Amino acid sequence: MVPASLYLGFAASIIWVGEGTYLTAAALSHASNHKLHEGTVIGSFNGEFWGMFASHQFVGNLITLAVLKDDKGGSTSGTTLLFIVFLGVITLGTILMCFLRKEEDKGEKETADASVNFYSYLVSLSKSITTLLADVRMLLIIPLFAYSGLQQAFVWAEFTKEIVTPALGVSGVGGAMAVYGAFDAICSLAAGRLTTGLPSITFIVSGGAIAQVVVFLWILINYSVTSGVLGTLYPLIMAALLGIGDGVLNTQLSALLGILFKHDTEGAFAQLKVWQCASIAVVFFIGPYISLQAMLIVMVVGICVALVGILFLTIQVEKAFYSPRS
Repeated sequence: MVPASLYLGFAASIIWVGEGTYLTAAALSHASNHKLHEGTVIGSFNGEFWGMFASHQFVGNLITLAVLKDDKGGSTSGTTLLFIVFLGVITLGTILMCFLRKEEDKGEKETADASVNFYSYLVSLSKSITTLLADVRMLLIIPLFAYSGLQQAFVWAEFTKEIVTPALGVSGVGGAMAVYGAFDAICSLAAGRLTTGLPSITFIVSGGAIAQVVVFLWILINYSVTSGVLGTLYPLIMAALLGIGDGVLNTQLSALLGILFKHDTEGAFAQLKVWQCASIAVVFFIGPYISLQAMLIVMVVGICVALVGILFLTIQVEKAFYSPRS
């Protein structure tokens, strides 16, 4: 499993950095060609992408709910069929990626034709990483990167294990995550349409954060597994609120990087995935050794720090970079 995990992580990192870079370039090209506001177009493109992406959680988890069955003795059947279905979907997605293309003007083509050796590429990459880490804007966004990974890992690991499974069973996890994916997709589309710039991003992110904080405090203060209709309904409501927050974060983080770092999207999205994946790994590593209550406290603290960073970025740093200079 370790070699497989390393391979999947390596492949995913390339895909996600490429996705952010390609989507931003496509949005900027569209805005330039049609003389539209860049922030609005970047937000719309990201909303549509993340809406479609989140819909896979809805469809995929409905498939999981239909295929997996709880057998007597605590075992689950249908895993082989589920693996075959998902393998077919992955193969189709890989084939479709081959049809992506980049629109280049003449100046870009001349640059692409110039020979660049591997050493100069490494030097350029290291300079890009160093420059971004010295950028105040990036430092203020990093807590939000980390929190986005924390909340995703919490849903995948702690929420499904500690909240959904005791209430709905293993087969019910697919149904709860389908609700999560549906609200994730809807909010991704809505948040993308509402994005116009840094102030709107801050407002939307704050709304998504509040939705998730409600869930964390609900579980932390006054939640216990109950039977009946309410026992089924509570985890679904929590899944919906968590999906709202995830949809907002995915859309707004990508739009934020596309707006602030449009001249170095590769480095910016690489920073996003580094901090996001590091926080995901932390949750899975320390999860078995700390209680659910301790994890919830970490989540609340993480979201507060992230919001302080994005608010400070909006109030202070945006003025320095975007206000008219006399």
